[in-house]
Amino acid sequence: MPVEGGSAGGGGGVRRAKQKRKSHSLSIRRTNSTEQERPGTLRDAVDAQPTGIQYSGNNLPLRMEDSKLPMSVRSNLLDLFGQIEREFENLYIENIELRREIDTLNDRLSADGQTVDGGDLTKGALKTKASHSTSQLSQKLKTTYKASTSKIVSSFKATTSRAVCQLVREYVGHRDGIWDVGVTRTAPVVLGTASADHSAMLWSIETGKCLLKYIGHAGSVNSIKFHPTEQMALTASGDQTAHIWRYMVQLPMAAPVPEVSAPCDEEVDFSDKDEVEGDPDGPSECPTLRLASATLRSHQGVVICADWLVGGKQAVTASWDRAANLYDVETSELVHSLTGHDQELTHCCTHPTQRLVVTSSRDTTFRLWDFRDPSIHSVNVFQGHTDTVTSAVFTMSDNVVSGSDDRTVKVWDLKNMRSPIATIRTDSAVNRISVSVGQRLIALPHDNRQVRLFDMAGVRLARLPRSNRQGHRRMVCCTAWSEDNPSCNLFTCGFDRQAIGWNINIPALLQEK
Repeated sequence: MPVEGGSAGGGGGVRRAKQKRKSHSLSIRRTNSTEQERPGTLRDAVDAQPTGIQYSGNNLPLRMEDSKLPMSVRSNLLDLFGQIEREFENLYIENIELRREIDTLNDRLSADGQTVDGGDLTKGALKTKASHSTSQLSQKLKTTYKASTSKIVSSFKATTSRAVCQLVREYVGHRDGIWDVGVTRTAPVVLGTASADHSAMLWSIETGKCLLKYIGHAGSVNSIKFHPTEQMALTASGDQTAHIWRYMVQLPMAAPVPEVSAPCDEEVDFSDKDEVEGDPDGPSECPTLRLASATLRSHQGVVICADWLVGGKQAVTASWDRAANLYDVETSELVHSLTGHDQELTHCCTHPTQRLVVTSSRDTTFRLWDFRDPSIHSVNVFQGHTDTVTSAVFTMSDNVVSGSDDRTVKVWDLKNMRSPIATIRTDSAVNRISVSVGQRLIALPHDNRQVRLFDMAGVRLARLPRSNRQGHRRMVCCTAWSEDNPSCNLFTCGFDRQAIGWNINIPALLQEK
């Protein structure tokens, strides 16, 4: 057994045991800022500190030389120990440098205090200056994190200032999931739903009764949009077409609204149900319509969405064939084919007052198409998401709001779309979003059956309640606001085969926050 040079007898064994215990740790002395004497250089300061590792004649630590491990393993361990020692050495050097900077700053602070007081620096002067600096820092933190603290404060508000969400009515009758929901812009105000059961339905908002069922498509009906001035609907389908059809409905007498209300954010666990209550064969005595006024063709894939351009004389469609088409409504002729996306399109939307179109795609981008100048059709590509962009919609105030499978929603300014002005981060993929014109609220439908409400600054305001009596039981696909119906101003639809009408009351105080 090798022993330390110069040692003999029992004393050598004791010293060797102590040496083994000592080799387990690296002894690095902390530097006190009050020390008056320091080494000339940082490297000298490090070299002056003991490492706690003693080496034998073979350049191996004594404990390593005593080990029965193979030489290759011991070499690797020695290399690792050397790396650890170098890391501690670097940290120690940084520690010395930081303490020198702290002393320099303290010297400057002391000098400033003497200048202000015009004499000797007193404890009271330092306390006053420190208090002033702390006040400035506190104010800066409040300004910087105002939006973040608003989110926290809003969740602790009293019940009187919380958003109240009342489930007004359920619209049951489809035999498969509902992809899209919309509300007419002119009287009579009715609700429209587009379903995977190959049909679109018009509903009385007040009674929940089906007024008309369109069955002209040969595939899933993926979206429904209403003409801005006439009683016409535009539906997109998996049969690679979009249909324009006219409707005439008569509203029934209004039924009393059930008193079922709850503060938003309420959630109660319940057992999943495969079916919703109601007639599985659809609503009784619902008139049907089979023939379309016009059929828009030319796509080579599923038409996932369609919308009217401002004025209603043209319509745009988005398809899985990676193109969006612009049609003349009167002649059903193709006017422009908007190409450029690398993958399937997921959504399209038109500006309410300008000839602008925004298309979303699975290629993680959305594109802004400008038709305001008939001779120039410009396009801008925006890459703000990391996964499929499920929808992008315009607002009345020249903003674009985009939602994505990357679990974020971003608010953009049309005048400067280099970066979003607000980002909302959620815990689930976001489907087809909608923005309220009057209150400027964003309704987010999620894959996890939740619906959340945010303002345009990205501050969360509410979450629609879910319990064993109300709420969606499957993925929520779409939301739509109704500005002309105060008793039922938000509609949601999902793959549980039902649409739900809600009355959302957001106190002004909560919106200001």
